[in-house]
Amino acid sequence: MTSVHELIRGAAEAEQEAASPRRALALRATGISNCDTGLVRDPWAIDREAGYGPGASVGDRIPGDAPRQGALPERYTNASEAELTRWITEARAALGERVRILGHFYQRDEVVQHADFVGDSFMLAQAAKEHPEAEAFVFCGVHFMAETADILSDRDQAVILPNLAAGCSMADMATIEQVEDCWRQLNEVLADEATEEKQAVIPVTYMNSSAAIKAFCGRNGGIVCTSSNARTVLEWAFERGQRVVFFPDQHLGRNTAKAMGVTEEEMPLWRPRLPLGGNTPEQLRDSRVILWNGFCSVHKRFTVAQIEKARAEYPGVRVIVHPECPAAVVEAADGSGSTEFIRREIEAAEPGTVLAIGTEINLVNRLQAERPDLTVFCLDPVVCPCSTMYRIHPAYLAWTLESLLAGETPNRITVSDAVAEDSRVALERMLAARP
Repeated sequence: MTSVHELIRGAAEAEQEAASPRRALALRATGISNCDTGLVRDPWAIDREAGYGPGASVGDRIPGDAPRQGALPERYTNASEAELTRWITEARAALGERVRILGHFYQRDEVVQHADFVGDSFMLAQAAKEHPEAEAFVFCGVHFMAETADILSDRDQAVILPNLAAGCSMADMATIEQVEDCWRQLNEVLADEATEEKQAVIPVTYMNSSAAIKAFCGRNGGIVCTSSNARTVLEWAFERGQRVVFFPDQHLGRNTAKAMGVTEEEMPLWRPRLPLGGNTPEQLRDSRVILWNGFCSVHKRFTVAQIEKARAEYPGVRVIVHPECPAAVVEAADGSGSTEFIRREIEAAEPGTVLAIGTEINLVNRLQAERPDLTVFCLDPVVCPCSTMYRIHPAYLAWTLESLLAGETPNRITVSDAVAEDSRVALERMLAARP
């Protein structure tokens, strides 16, 4: 299988040869081009630069206090791929069951091959909870995922993020200060609508959010959701509140609520830097779901035009997209669901089926390799992986494992007891809200 990293490198080299670094040049053999030539750079070369780095989220606003990764020793940055693989393999063998490696679906193949468990963010956090024998979990994902694993694992178990610069631009689009300010304003407008049976508004946060926001939901009668159970969670919230404020992903909130019969007029968008989020008091009172102005920069790239092109080139193609995609894309597709839903759809497909997928390229590339009897391709012809997830490179994994072997615990992600306790309340409500 040609890895995504190899596709990016090939596209970048082709663009450089064409002397047009700002133009995405399609490769004739694959039809694939690179969304940003900077992706070919080693992550340690860009970890301390401002912003999220090259990729789809390059233009997103990053908080000033976003974690930054320290310099890696030259032993790792100068190592060959074969050396890194050997060091990782040897360290894993020496550590045994004391350490478990968790790899997200969107992670690069060079890292996933070493993972003990592969899944979405919540599946991996659950895996941490279900292995009390492990002393440490190396979480090859992004920051909010490692926080959730720390919340759900035992206090004496360490959760480690190999590269602290692996954040999430969507999660960063809602800070705890902004959310608390939003809550204050909403309660000023809607407080008189609360009854003994129902709150005026219930806070719901997507798993892709900070531990502080999960804790906020726990303290204020709210709940957490994933992309696979968002409808069940909204039903839970509507039983307890007049309306919902949903953050940080507007698209998951909108797509889920529309499928439940909520109209666009009943879903105002909350822009955190404007008074009342840019809405009138009447719009907020008439609302059913107040959507936070956040999004995934990778899933925002998918378009209806891409679906139309796929249908024209492959009559009978089945189009499946992630619910973080814009509503028009979800409505034009044949199905939508979480990364695990997409994986299961491809697993169950009949040989010869053609599937166009609207989600992160590393997962799509891996699914095609697992089912060579199918035609599986990404709707977006431009290779653009989750750029922050892409920061986890085998060099960081080798450094982390060898540090653990030496008795050190680098890059440990810890959530305070108070925040963890309130977060667990919101997470447990989610687990109890079954379809």
